[in-house]
Amino acid sequence: MKTISLLILILVESLLIQSLGNPLPKPTVTQYSWHEQGRIMFITYGPATWQGREYDNHSTPLSRINPKSLNTDQWCRVAKSWGAKEILFVAKHVGGFCWWPTKTTDYNISHTPYQGGKGDVLGRLSASCKKYGLNLGIYVYPGNDLGSAGKTKDPSQQAAYNKTYREQLKEVLTRYGDIKEVWFDGNCQINVKDILQKYAPNAVVFQGPEATIRWAGNEDGKLSYPAWNTLKKSDLVTGVATEQQSDPNGDAWAPLEADVPLYTHFWFWSPEKEKKCLSLNQLMDIYYKSVGYGGVMLLNATPDTTGLIPANDVKLYAQLGKEINRRFVTPLAKVEHIKGNLAEISFQRPTVINHAIIMEDYRQGERIRSYIIEGFEHGLWKKLTEGISIGRKKIDYFNNVTVSRVRLRVLQAAASPLIRSFAVYHVKGFIPITDDKQKDWQICAEWNSNAFKNDHLSLKVNLTPFIPEAGQYEIKIIPSDSGNQTVLQVDSVALYFQEERAHPEFLRKIDTFDYSVNQTQQITKDTSTKLVVNLSLLSSLSREGNGGEILIKKEE
Repeated sequence: MKTISLLILILVESLLIQSLGNPLPKPTVTQYSWHEQGRIMFITYGPATWQGREYDNHSTPLSRINPKSLNTDQWCRVAKSWGAKEILFVAKHVGGFCWWPTKTTDYNISHTPYQGGKGDVLGRLSASCKKYGLNLGIYVYPGNDLGSAGKTKDPSQQAAYNKTYREQLKEVLTRYGDIKEVWFDGNCQINVKDILQKYAPNAVVFQGPEATIRWAGNEDGKLSYPAWNTLKKSDLVTGVATEQQSDPNGDAWAPLEADVPLYTHFWFWSPEKEKKCLSLNQLMDIYYKSVGYGGVMLLNATPDTTGLIPANDVKLYAQLGKEINRRFVTPLAKVEHIKGNLAEISFQRPTVINHAIIMEDYRQGERIRSYIIEGFEHGLWKKLTEGISIGRKKIDYFNNVTVSRVRLRVLQAAASPLIRSFAVYHVKGFIPITDDKQKDWQICAEWNSNAFKNDHLSLKVNLTPFIPEAGQYEIKIIPSDSGNQTVLQVDSVALYFQEERAHPEFLRKIDTFDYSVNQTQQITKDTSTKLVVNLSLLSSLSREGNGGEILIKKEE
């Protein structure tokens, strides 16, 4: 009877497997190869390191930039210690300093005392990556000013700067071997499509019109769940699509990369920032919510002024790698290459488990849309956990349970499921941590009916105190009486960074009274973010009671 019941169950669930009718988006060979790395180490380094700042303000003479102990082999050893497969190097950050000898500007490593003016840090790193079997990614900031995305403040300088930047990008992509990833921080409005196609055919692209991967939308290193690899192509080509635009029924493939600094919340080293280091438990939580949600974890390392990654950081990276291996390198049991909606594991004797890892063969698209994991205990199947998306990898955990069998059942799918693997583990001493980040709504502006003049009101809202870090924030315009939304009209909403109007893609309209702000810049004491909201009343008779407020919160 049990066998017949199970066959009936499988038959019923197979009827739930729903075809979308359209072909599922699939990763390219390049996207798949990049995604399989799972862990990448960012290296953020520049004059800001000497200044104790997050952005280079050109206050450090080039004569002072001489990291005599710089050792790119050390950087690679640290990357390998926590399982990173790639180093993404900030070859040029805000301020324009270049870590390679470029002919486009004197503001580069060859005009410092380092190695007698013959130094090429990017070249050394490329050689070290080859030596240690690591891939290399390049971050070349597209602007010459903060947050400019390559667009010059003076339009008459645009053509000249386009030429400069295109040459810089061509230099780094032709001199340093096969590049795995190209980062355009905050979009790229300079046309570099031809350069990418010719000189970086095996690289994924972060932001810009040619983007093939996406930002998580925060710098916490965490994805929201479910985390889909697909979205609408119309969103992808904006150049700043994030996880927020994810759509399981989208027509484009662009996996998610979750970046996070080791120091909360700083990318560049200083003695004080080093004290803000994340704990091992926090890093493991990030791992679960990046790699464990199907994305790629991009964890920063920042050398000090000697050119070495600090000793305490080195120790922590090694601990991270060791802890990931302790938990997951050897499963208690594993099944692989399952076609269909059922994968089952049997034990010879009752076994304690508290983790499961599912991997989907996403080369054929992200097919699985919901699933349940059950354990056979005391003669009955009991739910241990359930989920929605899987993609490359989904890490699930639950309370200790003793089972003789455990199974994965796919409840819904867009096409016949392809289960790459299903494995279970017992992680000793596991205690999950909760996210204590403040996510409550805050009032950032208010108005009353007397503020209207000739039935119009312009609100200038300072968002700076409410945006403490880069990420995505939701804005709601709330009339005092929700019924008055029928007479209150939003004429326009505009976003300003550093007193300059932001490009339209950084402010997205969700509905009439709901907006999303995409703050890609690193927050410093000089950062300014403002919102201008223009409202009007459709009828003067309805002015009474037309007060209201504007709310903000960080999106999860």
